[in-house]
Amino acid sequence: MTTQATTAVSKFSSMRWVRWANLAFMLYLLLVAVSMVSSGFKWSVGEQAKTLFEFASHPVAGLMIGLIATALIQSSSTVTSIIVGLVAGGLPVETAIPMVMGANIGTTLTNTLVSLGHARCKDEFRRAFASATVHDFFNLLAVAIFLPLEMMFGLLGKLSSWLVSPFLSAGDMSMKGMDFMKPLTQPAVNLVKGPLEAFGNMGGVALIFIGIALIFLAITIMGKLMRNLMVGRARDILKSAIGRGPLHGIASGTAVTILVQSSSTTTSLMVPLVGTGVLKVRDVYPFTLGANIGTCITALLAATAVSGDNAVFALQIALVHLCFNVLATVLIYGVPFLREIPLKCAFYLSDLATKNKAAVAGYLGLVFLAIPGSILAFTA
Repeated sequence: MTTQATTAVSKFSSMRWVRWANLAFMLYLLLVAVSMVSSGFKWSVGEQAKTLFEFASHPVAGLMIGLIATALIQSSSTVTSIIVGLVAGGLPVETAIPMVMGANIGTTLTNTLVSLGHARCKDEFRRAFASATVHDFFNLLAVAIFLPLEMMFGLLGKLSSWLVSPFLSAGDMSMKGMDFMKPLTQPAVNLVKGPLEAFGNMGGVALIFIGIALIFLAITIMGKLMRNLMVGRARDILKSAIGRGPLHGIASGTAVTILVQSSSTTTSLMVPLVGTGVLKVRDVYPFTLGANIGTCITALLAATAVSGDNAVFALQIALVHLCFNVLATVLIYGVPFLREIPLKCAFYLSDLATKNKAAVAGYLGLVFLAIPGSILAFTA
């Protein structure tokens, strides 16, 4: 028995090391993929980048593009990583900022869908749906406040520009502090890029799609690996940490999301705990705000893969994501009147959905399909 137990422990330990090694490789793959998107964008459009993104020149249209893309992909981490790559390739930061805001709204669809698993029991569904949609309404309120401020004063653009200014070297726009990533990622990018050069500019388009596919793959596998490595243990920690107060809740949400690399995963983890009565909606509310902050780490990691003239802008858009979520948390949760708005909206909608399940379909269709589609059609 002792020999068997020792063998089992040794095997388990070996599996953990294999998972950590796979996680490290997936992180490297993510950095390479973002470099591919950046290189492919520069290669395929060159000086025509401004024309290519005229359809997103209106901030509201950019917001809707980010929302729809994230709702379809079900990962704000993936969308923001792609945006980082596009900015590195020449997409203006001003155009990308509303897209990042839209990604924050789109990612809330996942836990809302998870809450539907409690539809059989009215009380469970009321709690679960409220805990899911409080995230939706917080992000909608954050955009309603900060998008007009950005359009009028360039708040996030100026703040993020100030934050990246230490990385600016005198006389140019390169970020020498992050050039160490180029020797690591460039050989892999060149390996894929070489065979595609025979296709001219279409090779750049192919490189973008390959990069996006690899971003999907890397983030998906990273999420699964981190769930196996961390979330099982984190579940018990969360139960004790979240109930201690708002600051503990925000810190827990941030930490777990950084580990799991997915705000959708961590917020969806909370829905069954609220549905079954283990936690309250008010307890989980700060945790979801921490998840918003924690998910910014992926874009920041992706920005380290970028070098060259646009490297500073890639880091800037990643910092825009972080600034947006931190400022929204401080302002909305810090002001009692604003803090209650997402809660009241979530409880009202959950009561409505409990009485009539068609309200769920109406809400999802309106927020994630009808309104974004109509705005895009109108601005086009």
